[in-house]
Amino acid sequence: MAIHDVIKYEGDNSTFVWKHPREDFNTSSQLIVHETQEAVFFLNGQPLDLFGSGKYTLETQNIPLLRHVINIPTGGVSAFHCEVYFINKVEQMAIPWGTDSKVQYMEPTYGFPIAVGAGGEMSLRVADSKQLLLKLVGTESLLSREKLVSYFRAFLMARVKTYIAQIFKGNKISIFEVDEHLTEFSDALREKLIPDFAEYGIALERFFVTRIVKPDGDAQYEKFKELHFRQYADIAEAKLRQQVGVIDQQTEAQKMVIQSQGIAQKRQIEGYTYQQERGFDVAEHLAQNEGAGNFSSAGIGIGMMAGVGGAVGSTVGGMFSEAFSGMQFTPASSPDQFCEQCGAKLIPGAAFCDECGQPVPQPNRCSKCGYVFERPGKFCPKCGTKREG
Repeated sequence: MAIHDVIKYEGDNSTFVWKHPREDFNTSSQLIVHETQEAVFFLNGQPLDLFGSGKYTLETQNIPLLRHVINIPTGGVSAFHCEVYFINKVEQMAIPWGTDSKVQYMEPTYGFPIAVGAGGEMSLRVADSKQLLLKLVGTESLLSREKLVSYFRAFLMARVKTYIAQIFKGNKISIFEVDEHLTEFSDALREKLIPDFAEYGIALERFFVTRIVKPDGDAQYEKFKELHFRQYADIAEAKLRQQVGVIDQQTEAQKMVIQSQGIAQKRQIEGYTYQQERGFDVAEHLAQNEGAGNFSSAGIGIGMMAGVGGAVGSTVGGMFSEAFSGMQFTPASSPDQFCEQCGAKLIPGAAFCDECGQPVPQPNRCSKCGYVFERPGKFCPKCGTKREG
Protein backbone atom coordinates (compact mmCIF):
# COMPACT_ATOMS: atom_id res chain seq x y z
CA MET A 1 0.00 0.00 0.00
CA ALA A 2 1.45 3.33 -1.07
CA ILE A 3 2.15 5.85 1.66
CA HIS A 4 1.96 9.57 0.90
CA ASP A 5 4.34 11.92 2.75
CA VAL A 6 3.20 15.39 1.64
CA ILE A 7 -0.41 16.50 1.48
CA LYS A 8 -0.98 19.83 -0.30
CA TYR A 9 -3.41 21.62 -2.63
CA GLU A 10 -2.81 20.99 -6.31
CA GLY A 11 -5.90 22.62 -7.85
CA ASP A 12 -6.34 26.03 -9.50
CA ASN A 13 -7.77 29.29 -8.19
CA SER A 14 -11.15 28.89 -9.90
CA THR A 15 -11.91 25.75 -7.87
CA PHE A 16 -13.98 25.90 -4.70
CA VAL A 17 -13.32 22.36 -3.39
CA TRP A 18 -10.49 19.99 -4.34
CA LYS A 19 -10.10 16.46 -2.96
CA HIS A 20 -6.59 15.06 -2.62
CA PRO A 21 -6.34 12.02 -4.94
CA ARG A 22 -4.67 9.78 -2.35
CA GLU A 23 -6.38 8.42 0.73
CA ASP A 24 -3.57 6.54 2.53
CA PHE A 25 -1.29 8.53 4.84
CA ASN A 26 1.07 7.85 7.72
CA THR A 27 1.39 9.62 11.06
CA SER A 28 4.49 11.54 9.99
CA SER A 29 3.05 13.02 6.82
CA GLN A 30 3.28 16.79 6.25
CA LEU A 31 0.06 18.72 5.66
CA ILE A 32 0.49 22.12 3.90
CA VAL A 33 -2.47 24.52 3.83
CA HIS A 34 -2.01 27.79 1.96
CA GLU A 35 -3.49 31.17 2.82
CA THR A 36 -7.22 31.52 1.97
CA GLN A 37 -7.53 27.73 2.24
CA GLU A 38 -8.82 25.20 4.73
CA ALA A 39 -8.29 21.40 4.86
CA VAL A 40 -10.92 18.99 6.18
CA PHE A 41 -10.24 15.35 7.13
CA PHE A 42 -13.02 12.87 6.34
CA LEU A 43 -13.35 9.29 7.52
CA ASN A 44 -16.24 7.12 6.43
CA GLY A 45 -18.09 10.15 5.10
CA GLN A 46 -17.79 12.08 8.38
CA PRO A 47 -15.78 15.34 8.75
CA LEU A 48 -13.23 14.99 11.55
CA ASP A 49 -10.76 17.88 11.78
CA LEU A 50 -10.52 21.32 10.12
CA PHE A 51 -7.06 22.84 9.50
CA GLY A 52 -6.40 26.50 8.69
CA SER A 53 -3.38 27.88 6.82
CA GLY A 54 0.01 26.52 7.93
CA LYS A 55 2.25 23.42 7.90
CA TYR A 56 1.33 20.43 10.07
CA THR A 57 2.86 17.06 10.94
CA LEU A 58 0.15 14.46 11.35
CA GLU A 59 0.47 13.36 14.97
CA THR A 60 -1.97 12.35 17.63
CA GLN A 61 -2.04 15.81 19.19
CA ASN A 62 -2.78 17.41 15.83
CA ILE A 63 -5.74 15.18 14.95
CA PRO A 64 -7.48 14.44 18.27
CA LEU A 65 -10.81 13.57 16.68
CA LEU A 66 -9.12 11.03 14.41
CA ARG A 67 -7.52 9.43 17.47
CA HIS A 68 -10.93 8.44 18.81
CA VAL A 69 -11.81 6.66 15.58
CA ILE A 70 -8.62 4.77 14.79
CA ASN A 71 -5.65 3.79 16.92
CA ILE A 72 -2.59 5.92 16.15
CA PRO A 73 0.31 4.97 18.46
CA THR A 74 2.27 7.83 19.98
CA GLY A 75 5.90 7.92 18.84
CA GLY A 76 5.43 5.34 16.10
CA VAL A 77 4.74 5.47 12.38
CA SER A 78 1.62 3.77 11.14
CA ALA A 79 -0.62 4.12 8.10
CA PHE A 80 -4.27 5.08 8.15
CA HIS A 81 -6.96 5.56 5.53
CA CYS A 82 -8.46 9.06 5.35
CA GLU A 83 -9.82 11.58 2.80
CA VAL A 84 -8.56 15.16 2.69
CA TYR A 85 -10.56 18.00 1.08
CA PHE A 86 -9.05 21.42 0.41
CA ILE A 87 -11.45 24.35 0.46
CA ASN A 88 -10.48 27.44 -1.55
CA LYS A 89 -11.88 30.48 0.31
CA VAL A 90 -10.79 33.08 -2.24
CA GLU A 91 -13.63 35.31 -3.40
CA GLN A 92 -14.66 34.15 -6.86
CA MET A 93 -15.60 37.23 -8.85
CA ALA A 94 -17.35 38.00 -12.15
CA ILE A 95 -19.58 34.93 -12.05
CA PRO A 96 -22.31 35.56 -14.65
CA TRP A 97 -26.00 35.03 -13.94
CA GLY A 98 -29.18 35.65 -15.89
CA THR A 99 -32.85 34.70 -15.92
CA ASP A 100 -33.70 31.85 -18.29
CA SER A 101 -37.12 33.35 -19.02
CA LYS A 102 -38.89 36.65 -18.53
CA VAL A 103 -40.55 37.73 -15.29
CA GLN A 104 -44.22 38.67 -15.45
CA TYR A 105 -45.37 41.55 -13.24
CA MET A 106 -47.70 44.56 -13.24
CA GLU A 107 -45.99 47.82 -14.20
CA PRO A 108 -46.60 50.12 -11.19
CA THR A 109 -46.76 53.49 -12.99
CA TYR A 110 -49.24 52.77 -15.79
CA GLY A 111 -50.72 49.51 -14.50
CA PHE A 112 -50.20 47.26 -17.52
CA PRO A 113 -48.76 43.70 -17.45
CA ILE A 114 -45.18 43.42 -18.63
CA ALA A 115 -42.50 40.72 -18.97
CA VAL A 116 -38.81 41.52 -18.37
CA GLY A 117 -35.58 39.61 -18.02
CA ALA A 118 -32.45 40.44 -16.02
CA GLY A 119 -28.79 39.52 -15.90
CA GLY A 120 -25.45 40.51 -14.43
CA GLU A 121 -22.55 39.23 -12.33
CA MET A 122 -21.98 38.06 -8.76
CA SER A 123 -19.10 37.23 -6.41
CA LEU A 124 -19.13 34.11 -4.15
CA ARG A 125 -16.92 32.96 -1.31
CA VAL A 126 -16.93 29.84 0.88
CA ALA A 127 -18.07 30.85 4.36
CA ASP A 128 -18.56 27.42 6.03
CA SER A 129 -16.34 24.65 4.65
CA LYS A 130 -18.00 21.71 6.43
CA GLN A 131 -21.49 22.87 5.51
CA LEU A 132 -20.52 23.21 1.84
CA LEU A 133 -18.98 19.72 1.81
CA LEU A 134 -21.98 18.12 3.45
CA LYS A 135 -24.62 19.99 1.44
CA LEU A 136 -23.13 19.98 -2.07
CA VAL A 137 -19.91 18.00 -2.45
CA GLY A 138 -20.71 14.59 -0.98
CA THR A 139 -18.45 12.08 -2.72
CA GLU A 140 -17.42 14.45 -5.52
CA SER A 141 -13.68 15.00 -5.84
CA LEU A 142 -13.96 18.46 -7.39
CA LEU A 143 -16.31 21.42 -7.08
CA SER A 144 -15.42 23.91 -9.79
CA ARG A 145 -16.85 27.34 -10.25
CA GLU A 146 -18.94 26.20 -13.21
CA LYS A 147 -20.32 23.20 -11.33
CA LEU A 148 -21.21 25.33 -8.29
CA VAL A 149 -23.07 27.81 -10.50
CA SER A 150 -24.91 24.94 -12.19
CA TYR A 151 -25.99 23.65 -8.75
CA PHE A 152 -27.33 27.07 -7.83
CA ARG A 153 -28.88 27.89 -11.20
CA ALA A 154 -32.27 26.29 -10.58
CA PHE A 155 -32.95 27.78 -7.17
CA LEU A 156 -31.28 31.07 -8.18
CA MET A 157 -33.66 31.47 -11.12
CA ALA A 158 -36.69 30.68 -8.97
CA ARG A 159 -35.62 33.09 -6.22
CA VAL A 160 -34.49 35.91 -8.54
CA LYS A 161 -37.71 35.94 -10.55
CA THR A 162 -39.81 36.14 -7.41
CA TYR A 163 -37.64 38.83 -5.86
CA ILE A 164 -37.54 40.94 -9.04
CA ALA A 165 -41.33 41.11 -9.15
CA GLN A 166 -41.48 41.92 -5.42
CA ILE A 167 -38.89 44.71 -5.65
CA PHE A 168 -40.47 46.31 -8.73
CA LYS A 169 -43.86 46.30 -7.05
CA GLY A 170 -42.71 47.24 -3.54
CA ASN A 171 -40.50 50.15 -4.63
CA LYS A 172 -42.87 51.24 -7.44
CA ILE A 173 -40.03 51.33 -9.97
CA SER A 174 -41.23 52.26 -13.44
CA ILE A 175 -39.93 50.07 -16.26
CA PHE A 176 -39.03 53.27 -18.14
CA GLU A 177 -36.84 54.49 -15.25
CA VAL A 178 -35.34 51.19 -14.06
CA ASP A 179 -31.89 51.96 -15.54
CA GLU A 180 -31.59 54.85 -13.07
CA HIS A 181 -32.13 52.44 -10.14
CA LEU A 182 -29.81 49.54 -11.05
CA THR A 183 -27.55 50.09 -8.02
CA GLU A 184 -30.33 50.06 -5.44
CA PHE A 185 -32.05 47.28 -7.38
CA SER A 186 -28.85 45.19 -7.17
CA ASP A 187 -28.47 45.84 -3.42
CA ALA A 188 -32.09 44.88 -2.75
CA LEU A 189 -31.72 41.59 -4.66
CA ARG A 190 -28.48 40.73 -2.85
CA GLU A 191 -30.09 41.25 0.57
CA LYS A 192 -32.86 38.85 -0.35
CA LEU A 193 -30.48 36.20 -1.79
CA ILE A 194 -27.93 36.15 1.06
CA PRO A 195 -29.88 33.65 3.24
CA ASP A 196 -30.42 31.32 0.27
CA PHE A 197 -26.67 31.02 -0.39
CA ALA A 198 -25.76 30.90 3.33
CA GLU A 199 -27.80 27.73 3.70
CA TYR A 200 -25.13 25.98 1.61
CA GLY A 201 -22.14 27.58 3.33
CA ILE A 202 -21.64 30.16 0.57
CA ALA A 203 -21.33 33.93 1.14
CA LEU A 204 -22.83 36.15 -1.57
CA GLU A 205 -20.28 38.97 -1.44
CA ARG A 206 -21.54 41.03 -4.38
CA PHE A 207 -24.50 40.92 -6.70
CA PHE A 208 -24.86 43.21 -9.70
CA VAL A 209 -27.78 43.72 -12.06
CA THR A 210 -26.14 45.08 -15.20
CA ARG A 211 -29.01 44.75 -17.68
CA ILE A 212 -32.79 44.66 -17.78
CA VAL A 213 -34.23 42.96 -20.85
CA LYS A 214 -37.28 45.02 -21.83
CA PRO A 215 -40.04 43.89 -24.20
CA ASP A 216 -38.99 46.19 -27.06
CA GLY A 217 -41.27 45.76 -30.02
CA ASP A 218 -44.31 44.77 -27.99
CA ALA A 219 -47.21 46.97 -29.14
CA GLN A 220 -48.58 47.71 -25.67
CA TYR A 221 -45.12 48.44 -24.24
CA GLU A 222 -44.25 50.77 -27.13
CA LYS A 223 -47.53 52.66 -26.68
CA PHE A 224 -46.90 53.36 -23.00
CA LYS A 225 -43.23 54.17 -23.67
CA GLU A 226 -44.23 56.83 -26.18
CA LEU A 227 -46.76 58.23 -23.71
CA HIS A 228 -44.17 58.33 -20.92
CA PHE A 229 -41.42 60.08 -22.88
CA ARG A 230 -43.82 62.50 -24.58
CA GLN A 231 -45.00 63.61 -21.16
CA TYR A 232 -41.47 64.42 -20.01
CA ALA A 233 -40.55 65.91 -23.40
CA ASP A 234 -43.46 68.38 -23.11
CA ILE A 235 -42.29 69.44 -19.64
CA ALA A 236 -38.69 69.83 -20.81
CA GLU A 237 -39.80 71.84 -23.86
CA ALA A 238 -41.90 74.18 -21.71
CA LYS A 239 -38.96 74.79 -19.37
CA LEU A 240 -36.65 75.39 -22.33
CA ARG A 241 -39.04 77.93 -23.83
CA GLN A 242 -39.28 79.72 -20.52
CA GLN A 243 -35.49 79.84 -20.16
CA VAL A 244 -35.03 81.05 -23.75
CA GLY A 245 -37.67 83.76 -23.20
CA VAL A 246 -35.88 85.03 -20.11
CA ILE A 247 -32.55 85.02 -21.93
CA ASP A 248 -34.06 86.91 -24.89
CA GLN A 249 -35.51 89.54 -22.55
CA GLN A 250 -32.20 89.92 -20.75
CA THR A 251 -30.33 90.13 -24.07
CA GLU A 252 -32.69 92.80 -25.44
CA ALA A 253 -32.38 94.86 -22.26
CA GLN A 254 -28.58 94.55 -22.40
CA LYS A 255 -28.60 95.67 -26.04
CA MET A 256 -30.67 98.76 -25.17
CA VAL A 257 -28.35 99.66 -22.28
CA ILE A 258 -25.25 99.24 -24.44
CA GLN A 259 -26.83 101.25 -27.26
CA SER A 260 -27.80 104.08 -24.90
CA GLN A 261 -24.31 104.14 -23.40
CA GLY A 262 -22.77 104.27 -26.87
CA ILE A 263 -24.98 107.18 -27.97
CA ALA A 264 -24.19 109.11 -24.78
CA GLN A 265 -20.45 108.59 -25.30
CA LYS A 266 -20.77 109.69 -28.95
CA ARG A 267 -22.51 112.94 -27.91
CA GLN A 268 -19.88 113.61 -25.27
CA ILE A 269 -17.02 113.08 -27.71
CA GLU A 270 -18.59 115.15 -30.52
CA GLY A 271 -19.74 117.91 -28.14
CA TYR A 272 -23.49 118.17 -28.68
CA THR A 273 -26.60 117.49 -26.63
CA TYR A 274 -29.65 115.33 -27.19
CA GLN A 275 -31.71 118.45 -28.03
CA GLN A 276 -29.14 119.54 -30.58
CA GLU A 277 -29.19 116.07 -32.13
CA ARG A 278 -32.94 116.36 -32.54
CA GLY A 279 -32.37 119.68 -34.28
CA PHE A 280 -29.94 118.03 -36.69
CA ASP A 281 -32.53 115.40 -37.56
CA VAL A 282 -35.24 118.02 -38.20
CA ALA A 283 -32.91 120.08 -40.40
CA GLU A 284 -32.00 117.00 -42.45
CA HIS A 285 -35.68 116.17 -42.86
CA LEU A 286 -36.42 119.71 -44.08
CA ALA A 287 -33.58 119.56 -46.55
CA GLN A 288 -35.02 116.38 -48.07
CA ASN A 289 -38.64 117.64 -48.10
CA GLU A 290 -39.94 118.64 -51.54
CA GLY A 291 -41.77 121.56 -49.94
CA ALA A 292 -38.67 122.88 -48.22
CA GLY A 293 -38.71 125.95 -50.45
CA ASN A 294 -42.16 126.90 -49.21
CA PHE A 295 -42.09 126.58 -45.41
CA SER A 296 -45.66 127.74 -45.13
CA SER A 297 -46.92 124.85 -47.27
CA ALA A 298 -44.69 122.43 -45.33
CA GLY A 299 -46.57 123.34 -42.16
CA ILE A 300 -43.47 124.45 -40.32
CA GLY A 301 -43.86 127.28 -37.81
CA ILE A 302 -41.24 129.94 -37.40
CA GLY A 303 -40.87 129.08 -33.76
CA MET A 304 -39.81 125.54 -34.66
CA MET A 305 -37.41 126.79 -37.29
CA ALA A 306 -35.81 129.13 -34.80
CA GLY A 307 -35.24 126.15 -32.51
CA VAL A 308 -33.66 124.23 -35.34
CA GLY A 309 -31.47 127.19 -36.15
CA GLY A 310 -30.11 127.19 -32.61
CA ALA A 311 -29.44 123.46 -32.76
CA VAL A 312 -27.60 123.12 -36.02
CA GLY A 313 -25.22 126.00 -35.47
CA SER A 314 -24.69 129.57 -36.37
CA THR A 315 -24.39 128.96 -40.12
CA VAL A 316 -27.73 127.18 -40.47
CA GLY A 317 -29.30 129.53 -37.96
CA GLY A 318 -28.14 132.52 -39.98
CA MET A 319 -29.57 130.96 -43.09
CA PHE A 320 -32.97 130.63 -41.49
CA SER A 321 -32.76 134.13 -40.00
CA GLU A 322 -32.06 135.65 -43.43
CA ALA A 323 -34.75 133.53 -45.06
CA PHE A 324 -37.40 134.64 -42.63
CA SER A 325 -36.27 138.21 -42.02
CA GLY A 326 -39.11 140.63 -42.73
CA MET A 327 -41.69 137.83 -42.98
CA GLN A 328 -44.78 137.93 -40.84
CA PHE A 329 -46.65 134.77 -39.93
CA THR A 330 -48.48 133.20 -37.10
CA PRO A 331 -46.24 131.08 -34.90
CA ALA A 332 -47.16 127.41 -34.74
CA SER A 333 -47.11 125.45 -31.54
CA SER A 334 -43.67 125.24 -29.91
CA PRO A 335 -41.63 122.13 -30.79
CA ASP A 336 -40.95 119.48 -28.20
CA GLN A 337 -37.98 120.16 -25.95
CA PHE A 338 -35.69 117.49 -24.51
CA CYS A 339 -33.36 117.47 -21.51
CA GLU A 340 -29.71 117.99 -22.43
CA GLN A 341 -28.64 115.71 -19.57
CA CYS A 342 -30.85 112.58 -19.87
CA GLY A 343 -32.77 113.17 -23.12
CA ALA A 344 -36.23 113.01 -21.50
CA LYS A 345 -39.07 115.00 -23.10
CA LEU A 346 -39.64 118.26 -21.17
CA ILE A 347 -42.93 119.69 -20.08
CA PRO A 348 -43.57 122.97 -21.96
CA GLY A 349 -42.44 125.92 -19.83
CA ALA A 350 -40.64 123.71 -17.28
CA ALA A 351 -37.63 125.22 -15.51
CA PHE A 352 -36.22 121.81 -14.51
CA CYS A 353 -36.27 118.30 -16.01
CA ASP A 354 -38.80 116.12 -14.15
CA GLU A 355 -36.62 113.01 -14.76
CA CYS A 356 -33.12 114.10 -13.63
CA GLY A 357 -33.62 117.64 -12.20
CA GLN A 358 -31.30 119.31 -14.72
CA PRO A 359 -32.06 123.08 -15.11
CA VAL A 360 -33.74 123.84 -18.41
CA PRO A 361 -32.18 126.74 -20.40
CA GLN A 362 -34.66 129.56 -21.13
CA PRO A 363 -33.51 131.15 -24.42
CA ASN A 364 -36.44 133.64 -24.48
CA ARG A 365 -35.83 134.96 -20.94
CA CYS A 366 -33.03 137.07 -19.48
CA SER A 367 -30.82 135.00 -17.24
CA LYS A 368 -30.26 137.97 -14.89
CA CYS A 369 -33.50 139.90 -14.54
CA GLY A 370 -35.98 137.38 -16.00
CA TYR A 371 -37.31 139.72 -18.70
CA VAL A 372 -39.21 137.86 -21.44
CA PHE A 373 -37.76 138.77 -24.83
CA GLU A 374 -40.35 139.80 -27.42
CA ARG A 375 -38.03 139.85 -30.45
CA PRO A 376 -34.52 138.70 -31.42
CA GLY A 377 -31.54 140.65 -30.18
CA LYS A 378 -28.11 140.46 -28.59
CA PHE A 379 -28.69 142.24 -25.27
CA CYS A 380 -31.51 142.47 -22.72
CA PRO A 381 -33.47 145.73 -23.33
CA LYS A 382 -34.21 145.96 -19.58
CA CYS A 383 -30.84 145.37 -17.83
CA GLY A 384 -28.38 145.23 -20.73
CA THR A 385 -27.11 141.71 -20.00
CA LYS A 386 -25.82 139.83 -23.04
CA ARG A 387 -28.36 137.30 -24.18
CA GLU A 388 -27.50 133.55 -24.21
CA GLY A 389 -27.83 131.41 -27.27
